[in-house]
Amino acid sequence: MPPPLAERLRALLDSTLDRTDLPGLPEPERGKVRDVYDLGPDLLIVTTDRVSAFDVVCGTVPCKGQVLNAIAAHCFERSADLAPNHLRACPDPNAMLVRKLDPLPVEVIVRRYISGSLWRDYSRGERRLYGIELPDGLRADERFDELLVTPTSKAGPGEHDAPLSTEEILSRGLVAPRVWERVRGTALALFARGEQEAASKGLILVDSKYEFGLDRDTLYVMDEIHTPDSSRYWEADGSAERFEAGQPQRMLDKENVRQWLRERGFEGHGRPPPLDDEVRVELARAYLELQRRLLGEPPELPADGLDVHARLVDSLARAGILKGP
Repeated sequence: MPPPLAERLRALLDSTLDRTDLPGLPEPERGKVRDVYDLGPDLLIVTTDRVSAFDVVCGTVPCKGQVLNAIAAHCFERSADLAPNHLRACPDPNAMLVRKLDPLPVEVIVRRYISGSLWRDYSRGERRLYGIELPDGLRADERFDELLVTPTSKAGPGEHDAPLSTEEILSRGLVAPRVWERVRGTALALFARGEQEAASKGLILVDSKYEFGLDRDTLYVMDEIHTPDSSRYWEADGSAERFEAGQPQRMLDKENVRQWLRERGFEGHGRPPPLDDEVRVELARAYLELQRRLLGEPPELPADGLDVHARLVDSLARAGILKGP
């Protein structure tokens, strides 16, 4: 009988993919989670096991990169009829080969519930957010009758995303009006699809971030969609009862780590406290459970002691992306 999942994940705590250095390729652009290699007409995106919260890298989580990669690839495929996306191939569990695009300088968050940062701002008394007037009397985790579109700027390393309104996006020339109309409509369509698929798996898609890029006049979805890094998910069973009782929702996303950090006084400023092993294992378990639910099959965990970077190099060599010696 295989050991329990938590035990297997503890055995992988020292085998996470924190950083990549791929022979023969230029130095990558290192984001909070992804290392991006410029291959000319395409990009190689390696999703590491780094975990970030409040726009700060806080450590690593076992299997996180492969979970994000698998869910994003699955959701790109399931939504290709709504909008083209940048994915070309997945040569390794942690890697995507994608079309190079001209990225738009905004991120689009679609929200069905008032939760996360929106609730924190609202609970501090703010009522006009993202150019939207919110009524008094809302409760934490309350459902909106209509979806909210809440754009933000795309922060660079060490910076924080800033809320934007549609008026600011257009007046500052960040996105052309006709392109923004397509971006907004596509984000709403993607969320509706994700919401429907989540519901069919006994889940609630709470909110989700989308990023877009252009190739000439064609708008593409890029980065990731409907992963637990870019979206919030709750267990649907008992959710209404928990809301009425004022109890926290059962989450399958990164909010668990954000709450753990806030309990220790960290909200994005200064040095984050090191994640302890239990919170790392719990986040890995939640991410793997979400993958199992969304994809309908159990994830394949790496073997104990596997050198994920060495496997990555071997996979990319076999795909012809890296040249052999």
